[in-house]
Amino acid sequence: TGTLKDMNFSVPEGGGMRFLYQFMLEPPAVSFRVTGEKDGIIDIVPRTGVLYLNGSLDWETKAVHRLQVESLDEKGNIVKGPYGITIYVEDINDNPPEFDKMKYTGVVRQNSRPGKPFMRVHATDRDDPTTPHAQLTYSILHHFPNPYKEMLFQIDNVTGEISPSKTGSYYLDPQKQDTFTLVVIVKDMAGMTMNAFTSSADVIITVKESLWKAPATIHIQENVTQIYPVNISQVRSNEPGVIYDLFEKEKLSRLPFSIDQEGVIYVTEPLDREEKDTYVFFAVTKDNKGELVDKPLQIHVIVEDVNDNPPVCQQALTVIEVQENEGAGSNIGTLFATDMDKKDTLNSRLQFKIESQVPAIPASNLFFIQQDTGILQLTSRSLNKRIASNYSLKVLVTDTVFQTICDVQIHVIDINDQIPIFEKSDYHNVTVAESIPVGTVILEIQATDGDEPGTGSSYIIYQVKEGDPNNSFIIETDSETNRGFVKINKDLDFEAASVYNLVINATNPEPLVSGVQYNSSSLTLFTVILTNVDEPPVFLKTVYKGNVSEDIPVNTWVMTVEAYDPEGDTTTLPPTACLLVYLYNSCKCNNPARKSRCVCNICILLIPTDKAAQKSKTTLMLHLDDVNDNPPRLAMDYPPFFCYPLSGGERALIQATDNDEQWWYSTFTFSLAGDKNTRMNWEISKVNATHAYLFPKHTNFEEKVYNVPVIINDNGKPPLETKVNLEVNVCKCSSEKSCF
Repeated sequence: TGTLKDMNFSVPEGGGMRFLYQFMLEPPAVSFRVTGEKDGIIDIVPRTGVLYLNGSLDWETKAVHRLQVESLDEKGNIVKGPYGITIYVEDINDNPPEFDKMKYTGVVRQNSRPGKPFMRVHATDRDDPTTPHAQLTYSILHHFPNPYKEMLFQIDNVTGEISPSKTGSYYLDPQKQDTFTLVVIVKDMAGMTMNAFTSSADVIITVKESLWKAPATIHIQENVTQIYPVNISQVRSNEPGVIYDLFEKEKLSRLPFSIDQEGVIYVTEPLDREEKDTYVFFAVTKDNKGELVDKPLQIHVIVEDVNDNPPVCQQALTVIEVQENEGAGSNIGTLFATDMDKKDTLNSRLQFKIESQVPAIPASNLFFIQQDTGILQLTSRSLNKRIASNYSLKVLVTDTVFQTICDVQIHVIDINDQIPIFEKSDYHNVTVAESIPVGTVILEIQATDGDEPGTGSSYIIYQVKEGDPNNSFIIETDSETNRGFVKINKDLDFEAASVYNLVINATNPEPLVSGVQYNSSSLTLFTVILTNVDEPPVFLKTVYKGNVSEDIPVNTWVMTVEAYDPEGDTTTLPPTACLLVYLYNSCKCNNPARKSRCVCNICILLIPTDKAAQKSKTTLMLHLDDVNDNPPRLAMDYPPFFCYPLSGGERALIQATDNDEQWWYSTFTFSLAGDKNTRMNWEISKVNATHAYLFPKHTNFEEKVYNVPVIINDNGKPPLETKVNLEVNVCKCSSEKSCF
């Protein structure tokens, strides 16, 4: 109740008859009167001033009622007023949403981009749009058929746009299933209450074959003379308005192809198969933001060969040697030629023919060449060095279009029918000290051969045939003079052998002809006498090896080494000398990239008591065994990333290692450090001894780099721990699932 004045009321729609307010009479007023938008529902009791509803208001019919109230005296004159009364009708959720169609139809292409809408549904609600009563959300209730665990389609719950899911983008195939029926529902109250109204509609989706397909391998003939660029193929995206582009799979100085904005691919210049016979590149589509729309298509171009290259002689002059006693049909050599046209085609098939022979004696057809192989043969046993020592052949080499002349020179060489003969049958002896250096020449020897000089028939090879079981000597031949030089090949030892009685033979690399054999004329004798030299002591081993821990204390005994005097002189060195080796200084190896099994090389010097000049040394290889003194660390080439926005279920693999040597499999444990916020956002789970998965615990991540504190422990004794800040990139990704 109250005095008459301007007033506003908010009244929920529906609810039937009710009292709103009572105005108090103020003399001389005796009654009230209401006028305006009463609509047969709003009125006032004149004598009591009660403003009331005699029915239900409806927001959808009228949201605001404006009235005027005044007080009257006994004669009906206005005492006060009129005052404005405004009644606002409050909406209640009394209307279900309605689709603008009962059935929708749409078309989607195979391999369409996930999340890219291809159709939409739309519904309205007659309730107040400023309230949740008319806030609508869309979802897919049923999916017929649904052959996979995940739905092939998804719907934007606000806009009603329908697009392929990630699963659908991969599996949709009109050959397997070309029609799907979705039951789409719409809820009011933003879908947040069980009392929301719901409506449904059917969506019939037809799957059609993808337009975005790689063309078949493109074949282009080389060196074609025409106006460029030339249309060679076309690709089409499933989506309109994309930007087409090409990029190379391999780095080239230039890519002789282009693409226009209709997806037409052109070759921009003549191609040369001999320069490059295949091209592989990619066609891509991008949106106006430069992001990939479709997965790149691989384009394969093969350059077809034409016969545009002549045969080429592999050598300007092919020289062949043949002995004069070679028989008819003998293969004496091969003429090699090449053709840069495509291998194993008629364009590169070569054929050979002898055009001329000079001199033409004792016949003009002494030689024959196999037509398809270039192998030269003798037609008869007619070669005689005294008649002609050289022949020149002109050989015609042809393919189906071109021809080339190749020159062949044939040298007739003497047969090996003479043996080497030494100038001396005995070179007597030479005396050398046992300490003579390896490589020293101790004797020069000479044999002669009557065969043609400069051939394998006259070249002499000297070898020690007897008296040198350990190959202590070697003989080298001067190729110009056939003189032999006897050299020391290995260290000599007077105590092992003091005299060498050598038998040396002389032979040719070419085999002797039938009926001719080496004899005593190709042998000589030579004696080498050694003189004793006082030698330094000798260690029992050339290298001593030991193992110690890398943290071994200084002055720790390592091992014992032993030595002796090879001449048995016990006056300067006991029969066996023992040395105790101690670690004098710390020895530690550490490789920054990866600590591996390390070795310290130590030189040990032994000096006899009265022969200071006779020193010996040996090497101690001290292998250092690792101890756990390096903490674990991350072993990753690239920081982990997640594609923005996250869809749930993502995970990233992380790996740990350390620089300590691992005798067995390393075992690391992973855990999260940091505050409560880190543990609310991330989770870590061990995969195996060296790897773990990092999981986002929700999908509400921004597009930025996050620092995730991770603790890694190894399994050493004692175990070591490392805390690292793992950089995790949440980024927009291309269709290839990599940060764009």
